[in-house]
Amino acid sequence: METRDARRSVVVGGASGIGAAVVDRQRRAGLTVVSWDVRGDADVECDVADPASVDRSIEETVDRIGVPELVTVTAGVGHSGMLLDVTPDEWDRVMGINTRGPMLVMRGFARAMIDAGVPGSIVATSSVSARLADPTMGAYCASKAALSMVVAVAAAEWGRHGIRVNAVGPGVTNTPMLGGVPEESKWLTAVARRTPLGRVGQADDIAEVITSLHELGWVTGKVVECDGGLAGHSPIDPMGLG
Repeated sequence: METRDARRSVVVGGASGIGAAVVDRQRRAGLTVVSWDVRGDADVECDVADPASVDRSIEETVDRIGVPELVTVTAGVGHSGMLLDVTPDEWDRVMGINTRGPMLVMRGFARAMIDAGVPGSIVATSSVSARLADPTMGAYCASKAALSMVVAVAAAEWGRHGIRVNAVGPGVTNTPMLGGVPEESKWLTAVARRTPLGRVGQADDIAEVITSLHELGWVTGKVVECDGGLAGHSPIDPMGLG
């Protein structure tokens, strides 16, 4: 007889891409899942850049299903621009969505878990760009580097309450954030050729790591990179392997 998972889960950014893949995996496993997104087919509409929207969404979610044991934050925005050209408003927008927003979500649910005495697991979506210097991606890199450190500090602060906090670090992944670039494009073909596993990542590749990380009870404060090996070697290619 199939065993259903009675745990409750929230997936922020769950209407598309990696978040939607997490929602699909968890629902097929029998979890009660509430998806959040700023638009699209989500259970709760939330703009993580708006603290009031985050607070309302947490209250609505807890009223609906109770305090969740699992929280996944995949909401984020890409950005391209040289540091010499990035405007303060652009910088603040990227940091607000990619760093402050996840922090507000994580903190809000951590408070709910602590108040209810519910141990849990939180997984945020960082990036390999958190540790790589990518020209034209300074704002994005900085936002993800900051998020990785938020995860580490949150794990240190909330561990005594039974709350684990980790992150995944995807590489180039075929999601709406790529803006519909076809996989046969020159850029993605080059990315696939440079990747040891020989292809571009897919949303479900990352969702598999996220759902697995939620189950690893002795792991906290870590960023698990999932990029097919893309970021494992220098782009300088003296042997012509890439």
